[in-house]
Amino acid sequence: MNIILQPLTTDAFAPFGDVLDISGTPDKIINQGMCGRFHDRANMDFADGRAGISLFNATPRAVPITLDMMERHPDGSQAFLPMSLDPFVVVVAPDDGGQPGQPIGFITSAGQGVNYHRNTWHGVLTPLHAPGLFAVVDRIGDGPNLQEHWFDTPYLITSG
Repeated sequence: MNIILQPLTTDAFAPFGDVLDISGTPDKIINQGMCGRFHDRANMDFADGRAGISLFNATPRAVPITLDMMERHPDGSQAFLPMSLDPFVVVVAPDDGGQPGQPIGFITSAGQGVNYHRNTWHGVLTPLHAPGLFAVVDRIGDGPNLQEHWFDTPYLITSG
């Protein structure tokens, strides 16, 4: 069972979340005309708690990658903003009766991040190059906000 990576685009990713990048025209020019503001790019959604910023430092992986588990967060969206210009792998799946349906794999371009909608099945953070440093904006609050699903038969993520 293979998942072939495809370029991350706003349209292809829309059912699962938001692509965070600076495509299009800035919404506003600020800082004495020296900065374009691309305003409100993510739909942050929390059942309770508050938004917090954490830093993740993930070990890079190499394609092909085994996908044996996916997770989701029922109480809050989760945004991943790479702190380098290196691509990373994004895997998402529609919900199929409380478990992931057929996974879809994306490869980001330089300068792209993602925001997973609340309750969206997704793979773990998967940088392809060091440093695997990311700023993550997600729910900070009481109670569990993680569901995991382990596949009986893992998928293999390939570049084509």
